[in-house]
Amino acid sequence: MINQQPTIKALIAEDEPILALTLQRMLGRLWPELDLSNVVENGIEAVHTALDRLPDVLFLDIKMPGKTGLEVAQELAEEWPAEQPFPMIVYVTAYDEFAIKAFETCAVDYVLKPVSEERLQKTVRRLQSHFQARVPNTSDQRNPESELERVIAQLRELHQIAHPQTGAQNIPVAEKLAVIRAAVGNNIRLIPVEEVIYFEATDKYINVVTAEHSSLIRSSLRELLPQLDSSLFWQIHRSTVVNVKRVKMAHKDEAGKITLTLKNSEDKLTVSRVYAHLFKQM
Repeated sequence: MINQQPTIKALIAEDEPILALTLQRMLGRLWPELDLSNVVENGIEAVHTALDRLPDVLFLDIKMPGKTGLEVAQELAEEWPAEQPFPMIVYVTAYDEFAIKAFETCAVDYVLKPVSEERLQKTVRRLQSHFQARVPNTSDQRNPESELERVIAQLRELHQIAHPQTGAQNIPVAEKLAVIRAAVGNNIRLIPVEEVIYFEATDKYINVVTAEHSSLIRSSLRELLPQLDSSLFWQIHRSTVVNVKRVKMAHKDEAGKITLTLKNSEDKLTVSRVYAHLFKQM
């Protein structure tokens, strides 16, 4: 008996129900064999569902609650099983023409809102060509490691688009954040930013770690990063930013995992795949 079940699974992450339904129906017409059973409304669900179902294609809204499409892709790149080919990503975006050209520069496809069936058909053909190319022989299968490296390289480029560096933000280093104000009971602790060893994001707070103490501030890394001198404070994980002057050594194990040893702290920090390039030998 011939198996009629779809072999390619897709996940749609879109917080606007009408747009999600429209995209689902269009894809159903253009690619009937595609499994479209996974539709979620926010970035947090997108991460959990993707890691649970391991889809082959992700349609990610750029701006949605919980996590943006870029943040979802980054977290998945960090957590994706090494033996599993990383999914193809299609961003659903309302970005202007300039940003779209930047997306085109990367090998990541996009669909512009409102979704056009003609444009979506081009995306479907591109995806179908990709999957057809890997079917005939096992030697043609995507190498999971190289595929993930390709996606990580794209994420680095897209991260620069979404979060420009200091010069692009037109914020002089002299005007960067100099002191962190953290509430400690009824008191306010003033922490010179150069004393910070690292920042670690939790749910709704950031843990500010120095050699003497840890303090919580109500903020997010997305809000904090533009205020820091990017030549001194490097993001090394989606939830961690380290003061490079406080890094003693970067150790790479046999599996390629990088761990940082710090000065004046026994804590060790893990560098994610997305930021591993920062610690390549000069």
